[in-house]
Amino acid sequence: MKLSTDRILTTHVGSLPRSVGLSQLLLQKDHGDAYDRAALDRAAREETAAIVKRQVAIGIDIVSDGETGKVGYATYIHDRLSGFSGSNVAKPNLDVAPYPEFRRRMALMTGTPAFTRMFCTSPVTVKDHAAVKNDVANFVAAIEAAKPVDAFMTAASPGVISSFQPNRFYPSHRAYIEAVGAAMQEEYETIAQAGIVLQLDSPDLAMSRHTGFQDLTEAEFLGRAEEQIEVLNHTVRNIPAEQMRIHLCWGNYEGPHDHDIAIGKVLPIVLKAKPQAISFEASNPRHGHEWAVWSEAKSRIPGDKVLIPGVIDSCTNYVEHPELVAQRIGQFADIVGRERVLAGVDCGFGTFAGISKIDPEIAFKKLGALVEGAALASKRLWPR
Repeated sequence: MKLSTDRILTTHVGSLPRSVGLSQLLLQKDHGDAYDRAALDRAAREETAAIVKRQVAIGIDIVSDGETGKVGYATYIHDRLSGFSGSNVAKPNLDVAPYPEFRRRMALMTGTPAFTRMFCTSPVTVKDHAAVKNDVANFVAAIEAAKPVDAFMTAASPGVISSFQPNRFYPSHRAYIEAVGAAMQEEYETIAQAGIVLQLDSPDLAMSRHTGFQDLTEAEFLGRAEEQIEVLNHTVRNIPAEQMRIHLCWGNYEGPHDHDIAIGKVLPIVLKAKPQAISFEASNPRHGHEWAVWSEAKSRIPGDKVLIPGVIDSCTNYVEHPELVAQRIGQFADIVGRERVLAGVDCGFGTFAGISKIDPEIAFKKLGALVEGAALASKRLWPR
């Protein structure tokens, strides 16, 4: 992972807007419908090259492949792993459950979630060894052409996979996530061996408290989160900490979020994760105040950890003022030092293919504001 000693580097969470054509192909594949595989491969390759080039042109330092080859960050594994079947209709999130009319209107605005959720119903093993290799090959070619400062690729953590795909086969949650971890190890190591920073998407450590694991008590949830970090650390035992980052969030959707578990309750668990960098929400109305919690925990943050606070949000079409972005960066630089902060985004701009409340062009405008704000913060943190 490349860090800077003279300016704040910019990055984001991973997913970026996909074209309508690519989204349709991904959803056809996800649904088990007939689709043009050659067309999908070609679109993924071409859009990866284009999205990397655009990030570099905007000024993003640490770029992703935009998750162009994935239908969704936590459900794409159906194509790559065996052991999943059926149709899992999730309960409404606890915060939006009391508001049926709100849920109806949001579904109309964003599009009804069309991605497939399943259950784990048989042993989890790798069934497609080529998919991650294809993603990596597309990304490496795009990196070589656009020459960003650094690059990262996302992969679902065992915990978030278990949150979206409930266990109906293994005798315990621990046994389930250990099996998922063993199966995902190949993907994690393939990304790392290509020289790309691995981002482990882990909303299970926060969001799942009021979504996939909402039936647990808080104590049970925190115990499960501890298990998931233990399994994650074992799964990535062969990858250096400095080649990894972890992302946690409370759900990339506009809603009350008044059931979000407080960062202070999960932070001691998150800090045990092996990845060097931690990406997290820090700018939306429900979590913008939590820089103070990180400040209070300053003495407990290991000296090698790097923070990637979200200094722009991912749920509204407001374009943040660069001055606000710079102020937010400064808050975290005061906590861990300017060399240990990267400027990030609360969550992704294309979490699931074909579903977004953010206009694609405004998403890129917001990333431009991120770059401007980081430049402004850099001038203040490294005065000449």
